[in-house]
Amino acid sequence: MSITLEIVRTVLPVVIVGAIAVFVVLRMKNKYKKGTLGKKKSKGAQNLLDSLIPFGMMIGCAVAVLLSIIFPIPLLSTIVWGPGIGLLFGYFAYEIYSKKEKVISK
Repeated sequence: MSITLEIVRTVLPVVIVGAIAVFVVLRMKNKYKKGTLGKKKSKGAQNLLDSLIPFGMMIGCAVAVLLSIIFPIPLLSTIVWGPGIGLLFGYFAYEIYSKKEKVISK
């Protein structure tokens, strides 16, 4: 019984993060096919928009490693969870920022 639990504890994070990655990729693929990917007027804003998902993954990985140092969480587990959750947060940030309109008051 203990070997089964160990296998589940090892494989479950990879399965969940894999599901998150498939969700994000399929959503971005559908947005690409519909032609509704986020577009910004300035080059800097467009670069930021395009970089939100990778930034989310890097920040998630850094936070996970720091949490692994502070708390007794296995490093391998945090390296799986951190970028996966960062990918999801980066996607949500992409969605929010792509819909945000810059209002110029006169």
